[in-house]
Amino acid sequence: MMVGAVLTQAASWTNVEKAIANLKGVNALSPKALRVIGDDDLARLVYPSGYYNAKARKLKALAEFIGAKFDDDIGSMAHVETGIMRTQLLQVYGIGEETADDILLYPLGKPVFVIDTYARRLLHRLGLAPEAGSYALYQNLFIRHLAEDRELYSEYHALIVRHGRETCQKRPVCSGCCLLDVCPTGQAAVAPSPT
Repeated sequence: MMVGAVLTQAASWTNVEKAIANLKGVNALSPKALRVIGDDDLARLVYPSGYYNAKARKLKALAEFIGAKFDDDIGSMAHVETGIMRTQLLQVYGIGEETADDILLYPLGKPVFVIDTYARRLLHRLGLAPEAGSYALYQNLFIRHLAEDRELYSEYHALIVRHGRETCQKRPVCSGCCLLDVCPTGQAAVAPSPT
């Protein structure tokens, strides 16, 4: 869902679900409904997701884009070539690479690998990429080593998110991690301290 892709920016999914439920409760999930709802009302509805004024503005911009370019037909967006659609999404206010790729992968069903905080953290801790690497660098690591397949990308992304939430958190729980054998960061964390 495109609304979720915007609302999840710097927010937990639990809070995003609350905001989506608020929008659903007033039937404001369609592009047309998002365009006609008042700015203050929209901000109030998305409040649980944080940064509510900015996110309301971003949702309005996305809804305007979908209305102007696709006559509110989200399905027709899926027929646009992936690179072209990504470029168009990146021109919309508030849509960055992660959000654009999230929209491409999930609602539009395009084979695009989404790079988020969890993927960045995992690749860095595994020693596969620098901590401050570019989005493209991280994304290319997956694209070069995985078949171009939407379902595969979606599954990998979901597994990385789960691993990031449960184990590879800001303060990782390295003991018992399924990747400990190949993770230099984890190995250093569980190694006995020198006496």
